[in-house]
Amino acid sequence: MTISASSLRVIGGTPLTGEVVVRGAKNLVPKAMVAALLGNTPSTLRNVPNVVDVDVVSGLLKLHGVGVERTDGVLTMDPGRVDHAEPAELNVHAGSSRIPILMCGPLIHRLGRAFIPDLGGCKIGDRPIDFHLDALRQMGAKVRKENDGLYIDAPGGLRGTQIELSFPSVGATEQVLLSAVLATGTTELRNAAVEPEIMDLICILQKMGAQITVHSNRVVRIEGVSELTGFDHWALTDRLEAASWACAALATKGDITVVGAEQEPMLTFLNVFRQVGGQFEVNDGGNGSAKSIRFWCPEGGQLNAVAIETNVAPGFQTDWQQPLVVALTQAEGLSIVHETVYENRLGFTQALNTMGAHIQVYRECLGGSTCRFGQRNFSHSAVISGPAQLHGAELAIPDLRGGFSYLIAALAADGTSTLHGLELIYRGYENFLAKLSSLNAKYEEL
Repeated sequence: MTISASSLRVIGGTPLTGEVVVRGAKNLVPKAMVAALLGNTPSTLRNVPNVVDVDVVSGLLKLHGVGVERTDGVLTMDPGRVDHAEPAELNVHAGSSRIPILMCGPLIHRLGRAFIPDLGGCKIGDRPIDFHLDALRQMGAKVRKENDGLYIDAPGGLRGTQIELSFPSVGATEQVLLSAVLATGTTELRNAAVEPEIMDLICILQKMGAQITVHSNRVVRIEGVSELTGFDHWALTDRLEAASWACAALATKGDITVVGAEQEPMLTFLNVFRQVGGQFEVNDGGNGSAKSIRFWCPEGGQLNAVAIETNVAPGFQTDWQQPLVVALTQAEGLSIVHETVYENRLGFTQALNTMGAHIQVYRECLGGSTCRFGQRNFSHSAVISGPAQLHGAELAIPDLRGGFSYLIAALAADGTSTLHGLELIYRGYENFLAKLSSLNAKYEEL
């Protein structure tokens, strides 16, 4: 994709109204692309967004010899000539992406070994790859650390085993799924993540010929098979982007219809959205129309303070937290947010305070859920006092969701704001500048 600007001047105070289209989930599509490595025939992925992460994974696949053809919304991937890639090339092309770690299992099955460059990603807290490496080791892989990265091989091939995660990590669950489907024997994964994107990845692997059973209590059983074919799949719509636009409607007192949004993956968010005082209307796609959800701020614009805790699915997703916090600055009373997934995800609130928000962060757990950070020195709880009159400011985007949250704050604020570092937003929000224009936002590219 072409990144048109790295900075943006935003004139706030105008309600966002209109319609935006949201396509495949940023947290699914790159992983589905990696799954194409496992097939012995080409795969087709549909509903693909035009975001930077798709470009990065396309490049990584091409470096490994995969033929990638892309038209608007459709990717065709031919793994017929998978080959080794040079570590130096992978280090350059991977950039800040963490996707290379997920390519290990498929590459070991295809080539006998894999290389992982230094990994990046959004700076929202500790995101160790220990879960990934421990799972691979338990399946028979050997890991060697060198200056340029990690070299992984499995002399006897990957084999099924019993794995229990200490935390239901999405990335580690994806690692086990992608590695176990062609492993010898059966793998039982306990304490697995069950996010909708995980379930959609399982559907893709099942289409390819995998034998995967999802039991209750976060237990997933994978019976290894000898070969897999390609897939043809329509990617799950990005529920996280849809929620971001919903929060923008609340914060700016607007009315936004998100075409492509679906109710079931957003059930928990919709409950909280309603508690805050937002209103929504679901279109299930009858009579040939596209599925959509309309989100709007009630007449008068009064919002209610709430107390929420983030959690892994089916809880309130951590990626919903940051844009919602912006909306909560406009709610009447004290709202409480307890972040239990990423320890540093409340750091973005400092910039909101410079805009006039009243947010205090605490090391204590301000919630009832069991929290990994309760006895550690992390500011992972927040109290938001509102409503606050936000005003324009100079903002440096810290990460993907925090960056979009700053954008929402700038649109809700009085006066002009300047945002720097738009590249991080382009990672996961397709054509967001064009979408802003369609919603009557006032901005200027710098």
